[in-house]
Amino acid sequence: MDTMIRIQNVSKTFEGKESTVEALKNITLDIHKGDIYGIIGMSGAGKSTLVRCLNFLEKPTSGTVCIEGKDLSQMTEPELRETRTKIAMIFQHFNLLMQRTVLDNICFPMEITGCKKKEAREKAKELLKIVDLSEKAKAYPSQLSGGQKQRVAIARALAMDPKILLCDEATSALDPTTTKSILSLLKDINKQYGITIVIITHEMAVVQEICSHVAIIDQGNLAEHGLVEDVFSRPQTQAAKKLVFQGDHHHTNMTGKRCIRIVFTENSSFEPVIGNMVLECKAPANILLADTQDINGIAHGQMILQLPEDEQIANRMIHYLEDRKLTVEELENYVG
Repeated sequence: MDTMIRIQNVSKTFEGKESTVEALKNITLDIHKGDIYGIIGMSGAGKSTLVRCLNFLEKPTSGTVCIEGKDLSQMTEPELRETRTKIAMIFQHFNLLMQRTVLDNICFPMEITGCKKKEAREKAKELLKIVDLSEKAKAYPSQLSGGQKQRVAIARALAMDPKILLCDEATSALDPTTTKSILSLLKDINKQYGITIVIITHEMAVVQEICSHVAIIDQGNLAEHGLVEDVFSRPQTQAAKKLVFQGDHHHTNMTGKRCIRIVFTENSSFEPVIGNMVLECKAPANILLADTQDINGIAHGQMILQLPEDEQIANRMIHYLEDRKLTVEELENYVG
């Protein structure tokens, strides 16, 4: 696969009067052409700094960022400006011009580059069709819902025919239903135009809904990266587990310290496997967490079970699940 973005040993340090902040520490990552790539982390992890390094709005303290094999640090200012026209960005708060109509907002980047007004307006109308907002061409941003504003921002981002679309917490200000519709639109754009999309988010649900690959940033470090389904099924680091398990679950006042996490796929979701396990082993298990996620159109479920104190029975339960080809992971200190 062709590499669209190559990040090599990127570090970013901010020098303050009284302190130095290492926002990024030696990040190395490849993003391939046509990917929808998620970069996820908690607030303050460094993910927004990383995305701003991808178009050199922030210049790394050390390391290199290459777009289609060209090192941004070696470019002249005119070359960098030209490259940036092919790297579009959408934001959490839309950044629309409130005094301009929807159509004029979309025309704005084309005007800056000297496009003729008639051509710009024709293209803007086509883009409004793509984002399903043709009837709002003459409306002002204040007359739109949050989801409609983000659709306008997406249309504006597409105006310069970008090769890369950077989405910095683009759905964080939206309700769940609107978020789904925006993610569906981004997926369609990726499929139709082959644009490489990088999504910065703190929500695992967003990554699972749309991304093929994910990188987890934790306190400026690259904690883990890979295919979304692999990271979901077998998270290796504490940072990944915290995001996959949906926060810090810490249960007290329970007997039995041994807990396991089971991952189900569509192939294993038809058998009542937990019920059969309980019947087979003649002992109960306590369900502490259960949910289902849609990852690239395939249902993946996870369940966390507290096993009996009897070690022999607990081992039998684990073997029973593994014999049925389920992913089973033992968790440490899940219950207190």
